[in-house]
Amino acid sequence: MTGLIMAAQLILGLSFLVLIHEFGHFIAARIFGIRVNKFYIFFNPKFSLVKLKKINGKIHYKFFSKNLPDTELVVDENGNPILDEKGNKKYKNIDISKLDDTDWRKHPDNTEYGLGWLPLGGYCQIAGMIDETQSIENLQSEPQSWEFRSKPAWQRLIVVLGGVVINLIVGVLLFAMILGVYEKKYLPNEAVKDGIYAHEMAREIGFMSGDKIIGVQGEAVERFQDAVSPEMFFGSIVTVERNRETLDVVLGEESYHLLKTGKNFISPSNFAFSVDTVLKGFTAEKIGIEKGDIILAINDSIDVRVWGSFEENIGKFANQEIDLTILREGDTLTKSLVLDSTGKIGIGINAAPYELQNYSFFQAFVYGWKDAMLMLKLNVKGLKKIVSGEENASESVSGPIGIAQIYGGKWIWAKFWYITGLLSLILAFMNILPIPGLDGGFVLFTLIEMIIGRKLPDKFMEYALTVGWVILIALMIFVFGNDIFKLFK
Repeated sequence: MTGLIMAAQLILGLSFLVLIHEFGHFIAARIFGIRVNKFYIFFNPKFSLVKLKKINGKIHYKFFSKNLPDTELVVDENGNPILDEKGNKKYKNIDISKLDDTDWRKHPDNTEYGLGWLPLGGYCQIAGMIDETQSIENLQSEPQSWEFRSKPAWQRLIVVLGGVVINLIVGVLLFAMILGVYEKKYLPNEAVKDGIYAHEMAREIGFMSGDKIIGVQGEAVERFQDAVSPEMFFGSIVTVERNRETLDVVLGEESYHLLKTGKNFISPSNFAFSVDTVLKGFTAEKIGIEKGDIILAINDSIDVRVWGSFEENIGKFANQEIDLTILREGDTLTKSLVLDSTGKIGIGINAAPYELQNYSFFQAFVYGWKDAMLMLKLNVKGLKKIVSGEENASESVSGPIGIAQIYGGKWIWAKFWYITGLLSLILAFMNILPIPGLDGGFVLFTLIEMIIGRKLPDKFMEYALTVGWVILIALMIFVFGNDIFKLFK
């Protein structure tokens, strides 16, 4: 069941992202009067699971329909192929006037919508555009007014960028929705009056428990989560207030390795606590810990009067016998116990003394944008680390299997939309890379065209697209293989 939930979330998330990405191209093309031949979720080599088309005001459906060609071979009177001056077979568009009126190809002005059977993405086939769905042989006739190739460069550039732009927009909107609908509240940085609790790694860098973070890279922060953003690990200057003095803690570029440890770094847990609940069946109940008890120390040497210190240190004694020094109604007690493998004793504490603040409608969008841009920036920096060789690609890159595992085996809508929003931003970033076959490749070639003042040869575009697809297929094989390797590692 867990595997099915993972797969379902992966398919739903990627299908949604492909849909909105291709819709970006679709709507931009239609704005400029460019005909869109096909709009498909998933690829449909040889046949489609389902497709539909509006013909004469009525929507027509087809299930498990075989793909029909849009062009035909040019032959002489003896049926032999006619070659062009370069020795290539000549093709021409099918004469739709000779087709039966029930043939969908007779109505090219209407878009064919469909669902393919190969779940590796999707596509929007734009008339007159050399891409993975149509080659130069399909475009030998004179450009028509409704074709992509007949439009000025600036319009074609907007059409190509349509998918990337809408992915960015949707990513931001999803992050904003998460803040406004699911999280709803945030911890103001100014509310952390006792300062941070600096865990071991933070102390090694130069932070101290009790530090009040007042700025990162010279910018004041409103939310505590912004004060301890993952961005700081890629090199930053954190300004803190310590003993009424202001000083800077400098994190170098190499600090990003700390992110990979998964350990706590800085938390707002520097507050005194007392036991609020004792969980039944756990060690705390067995040794007689009561509500209201204040735990002072472990083994009479480790001060754990603040929650961060207790949380950090108690786990170090898993499967060991320890003594807890406890204050109860003015009396000091000592309780001996043996921790289990989890390193937890089974207590709930009084609520942290922080008053959370509601996100306003406007704040949700502002911080949604900020969080989205932060995630995008972190992915760009991460890619730079991979390209430079500082990071191992096999450890940092995930394919469909890895993404499904990130979604997890439980369907939690907040987590689902967060990951989908993150993937939308990553998809935007990856698509803008200047690789032929991706949107970024078309952007690069269009910009070159605008600079030199003439179109690049169609044959060059076709060759470039072929090279790009070889690169992309190689990357797909790598990420799939890497995912499988990790499963058996």
